[in-house]
Amino acid sequence: MTGKSLSGTTTVAVAGILVVLLMMAGCLGNDQTAAPERITVTGSTTVLPIAEQAREAFEAKEASAEIMVSGGGSSVGVKAAGEGTADIGMSSRDLKPEETAGYPDLVKHHIADDAILLIVNPENSVESLTLDEVRGIYNGTYTNWNQVGGSEAQIVVVGRDSASGTREFFSEFVMDAEDFTRTQEEFNSNGGIQQKVSQTPGAFGYVGLGYTEGVKPLALDVGGTSVRPTLQNIKDGTYPISRPLYMLTNGEPEGLAQRYIEFILSAEGQEIVASEDYIPVRG
Repeated sequence: MTGKSLSGTTTVAVAGILVVLLMMAGCLGNDQTAAPERITVTGSTTVLPIAEQAREAFEAKEASAEIMVSGGGSSVGVKAAGEGTADIGMSSRDLKPEETAGYPDLVKHHIADDAILLIVNPENSVESLTLDEVRGIYNGTYTNWNQVGGSEAQIVVVGRDSASGTREFFSEFVMDAEDFTRTQEEFNSNGGIQQKVSQTPGAFGYVGLGYTEGVKPLALDVGGTSVRPTLQNIKDGTYPISRPLYMLTNGEPEGLAQRYIEFILSAEGQEIVASEDYIPVRG
């Protein structure tokens, strides 16, 4: 009797342990299913507002998604995507030949279009400049606003640092690769330029479309016609200083990176692009 009783007790105990183990396995399985998917996105501060707003909307749809977004400039984005230190790089310029050679598997995803706006402090009386005058300010030919139709005041030249895709584009399109004046104050973000110009009466800078709060965008004098940087003028090419914006992946994206980029290119994502004052490329 005693032996049978112990045997029965042992069987029950073993069965109980098995049930507990199965329950634990089930819990572990559920934890693995609920584990977050993470990607990192870094690079151009011009693309940054789109990436941030898209991240918020996307994470609201996919609770397990974690998307880490940071700036640093287009060169940072290209390098990070090419070397695999980020899942997605952001760039406000095309790839340089040496980047294409160094990172042959990079794939460009055209997510929006942008324009470079020339900005001054709202107190500045100047309303428009020619491209030659803009170039003259940035190469140091003009140092006072009275030389380009403004009042007596020193021009405080403000620009981006060497990692910036916006600077790269500006250098090629506006400067014709001429050197920038040594007195230029350099910032590592559009926001930095925006803040400096908004707080400095004599300042002159350039930013992406999404950075106009507290500053005055100038019109461009194109062949004697003053062309303001409106969305319509940018879309139809009347305002000439425009460029594409990219997200970059090392090879075709997969998983969360693919879904995130697809979301940005969806109707909802392109509405976000428009809401951030950039130009949608779809719909």
